[in-house]
Amino acid sequence: MNVQSDLAVTTRQIPSLRGMQITTMTMLIFAGLINNLDRSALSIANPLISEELQISAAGMGVLMSAFSLVYAFSQLPIGIILDRLGARLVLGWGLIIWSSAQVFCGLANSFSHLFIGRAVLGAGESPHYPASAKAVSEWFTAEKRGGPTSLFLIAGTIAPAMAPPLLTLLMLSLGWRWMFVVLGVIGILLGLAWLVFYRNRADFDQAVAKSDAPVIVKEKISLREWGSLFRQRNTWAMIFGSAGVIYMIWLYMSWLPVYLQNERHVSIALTGWLAAIPYALGTLGQLSCWVLIDWLVRRGWSISASRKLPICGGLFGAGIATLCAVFAPTTTGALIAISASMFFIYFANVGTWALVGVMVDTRFVATMGSLLTFGGYLGGSAAPVITGILVDQTHSFSLALSISALLAFVAALIYLFGIKLSPTIKR
Repeated sequence: MNVQSDLAVTTRQIPSLRGMQITTMTMLIFAGLINNLDRSALSIANPLISEELQISAAGMGVLMSAFSLVYAFSQLPIGIILDRLGARLVLGWGLIIWSSAQVFCGLANSFSHLFIGRAVLGAGESPHYPASAKAVSEWFTAEKRGGPTSLFLIAGTIAPAMAPPLLTLLMLSLGWRWMFVVLGVIGILLGLAWLVFYRNRADFDQAVAKSDAPVIVKEKISLREWGSLFRQRNTWAMIFGSAGVIYMIWLYMSWLPVYLQNERHVSIALTGWLAAIPYALGTLGQLSCWVLIDWLVRRGWSISASRKLPICGGLFGAGIATLCAVFAPTTTGALIAISASMFFIYFANVGTWALVGVMVDTRFVATMGSLLTFGGYLGGSAAPVITGILVDQTHSFSLALSISALLAFVAALIYLFGIKLSPTIKR
């Protein structure tokens, strides 16, 4: 696709700045929903797939890990690719690739076919969050990124809450194969829409012959500049801090239903409804972080402090709430504590992504976002395995939850003392 031809349009054909902001956020939200529904599909269809294709529980675990590990390591090159090519091409084709992989999973007839599909799904989804952060950084000024950041992240709590009833209904109506195919086709259509309607900010400014804030630096990031990020304290603080955030998110995402059933003796039927409550609080936490960030900026707080305070406060709150769940004497008390924990951890998660958009020059936003995701998903990939081992050994979730709380405290300290922003960064 020729970029120059994309720009050969009249000013009247170019949408307004506000129009592009609305278009960008609308498609990012839908992309996030599809992204998280695609991740959940294998878990929902687990019993039927295992029976039909004769895959053991251990084999299903390998398929789960295939996605998360490929997703994590794909973050290393995807950042520089995004910063060089832009969010339009990379996210658009990423959507098409991962959605095609979802269709492929629906056609799979063996473990190896599913393994390939899940691995390609992980690689295809890898640009989503870094590209979203880059798009927000291009279309919104630093002072106004809190809201858009929380909006593209909100799908991470809405989709897991809606996935069990929605995908189960789809699976029972059409079969597990068509469930995968339908999700894939929707994603492919969304990818095509992104390629058609989204514009990188630099291309937009060139087309309308003007440059509105934020300033877009035209030079592409070099390999030497990319490598230099790994020599900076901020980079490693972001990687290790993010691991603590996503570790807790994935622990609850992977084990919350089992925890409610085995630890708190909740019925399977009731578990589906109760498990949605913490995610509802997580959604509220994300929206609350957006409001707080914007309020702090209006009150005169620095861009750095307005991000670090929500991150550290959210992590400490999540850790304390998780420990309360460990010692809660009743199921109701435990559910309240876990819901509070989800509120605070997703509150902190919005802060981490809001921080990405202001901690480096605009050219490096996607790269830094990919490194945040890399660290986060390495931690996230470890959470289900470590929790499973500890539960097998202790026959309780107490130690696993306590470790997650401890990691949240450590991550808060890493963000508090490890991140130092330069006031001269171009935003």
